[in-house]
Amino acid sequence: MANDSPTTAAARAPKVSFVSLGCPKALVDSERIITRLRAEGYELSRQHAGSDLVLVNTCGFLDSAQAESLAAIGEALAENGKVIVTGCMGAEPEKITARYPNVLAVTGPQQYESVVEAVHRALPPRHDPFVDLVPPEGIKLTPRHYAYLKISEGCNNRCSFCIIPKLRGDLVSRPAADVLREAERLVAAGVKELLVISQDTSAYGVDIRYAASTWRGREVRAKFLDLASALGELGVWVRLHYVYPYPHVDEAIPLMADGKVLPYLDIPFQHASPDVLRRMKRPAAQERTLERIARWREICPDLVIRSTFIVGFPGETDADFQLLLDWLDEAQLDRVGCFRYEPVAGAVANDLAAPVPNDLKEERWHRFMQRQQAISTRRLKRKVGTRQQVIIDDVGPSVAKGRSRGDAPDIDGAVYVASRRPLRVGEIATVRIERADQYDLHGTVVGY
Repeated sequence: MANDSPTTAAARAPKVSFVSLGCPKALVDSERIITRLRAEGYELSRQHAGSDLVLVNTCGFLDSAQAESLAAIGEALAENGKVIVTGCMGAEPEKITARYPNVLAVTGPQQYESVVEAVHRALPPRHDPFVDLVPPEGIKLTPRHYAYLKISEGCNNRCSFCIIPKLRGDLVSRPAADVLREAERLVAAGVKELLVISQDTSAYGVDIRYAASTWRGREVRAKFLDLASALGELGVWVRLHYVYPYPHVDEAIPLMADGKVLPYLDIPFQHASPDVLRRMKRPAAQERTLERIARWREICPDLVIRSTFIVGFPGETDADFQLLLDWLDEAQLDRVGCFRYEPVAGAVANDLAAPVPNDLKEERWHRFMQRQQAISTRRLKRKVGTRQQVIIDDVGPSVAKGRSRGDAPDIDGAVYVASRRPLRVGEIATVRIERADQYDLHGTVVGY
């Protein structure tokens, strides 16, 4: 018997598969694109096979990231054949088209309209948009209980190892009221943790001269401290990422001590040697960082500091590296990531000084990680016997997995939690910490 239901290719909604690579800032770009497509009636899929089109949002920061992006494009072409490429690597389209001349289109980062237009050309929408099909907070690629909140695009810094300004342009800050209204929509949808991100969060608003905009009947300046304070009124966790240590960051520490934002700072220090920092052209006041860290912890004893560093930067000497290890011992940072310097095409740093041999770079990386691992382990053990607020990310048959106020998703450790009753994803529980290992905490719920 014939099937008259409208399930043929001509009647069904066009289906788009999506790949999102790179940092949380790129993830937010992906969310904006798929929200627009979903509003226009496109169906979203995780499978390339069976989709009408594949969108690949690339990362182009490092050569290794570009290789991953090119591999993802090749996989999409092999499984589907119709591919549109966007993202940071799209700022240099010749790198993509030289390898894959048959991609349908290539657009750069933040070019939302161009991406959507390319999709329309290759796969026209089958019906008029129904915006009310999309939730007010948009489509999110994160779990429901946390979301990234991007407050600006681009960057005004010219760090010698970085090509982000070339890929994403100079700083463009969003009006504070726009950010706060988006945050309100996310909270109303059930988000319990807002992860504030940008390329340089503490420079927020400098490009628009900290212009004020109206939110909840009052004027809020587009300024780091003002925005953080206003977000702290929403009654959810607020976590600050990518904070360069400009002097005015000191003003945010009392907000953390008062519980308005999480006692957590993600600061990319990158190195400790003054000579290396000068060659890196790092912004902000780095010379008195240890004094400031000590003062921050006096004001907010619970403060957790995570950072990233680069070893093997061109011209890095044994003395530079030893200074970095000594700095780590004194700074006692909680969470640290370390990268071996990797030349990036177009970066000024490549020609500043003699490259560090790969075997020496590797040896320094291992020494750095061993030193910091011992520090992180000691700081975690100090939490044994304390009670911590833990947000639950995953539940199992006997143990749930969550994060404390000092742990960001994907980059920090976890808290493994036993409970008398089943816990729910997104729930915040009070947990007594019973033991610690090198990266994670373990405990039992004592309050809900």
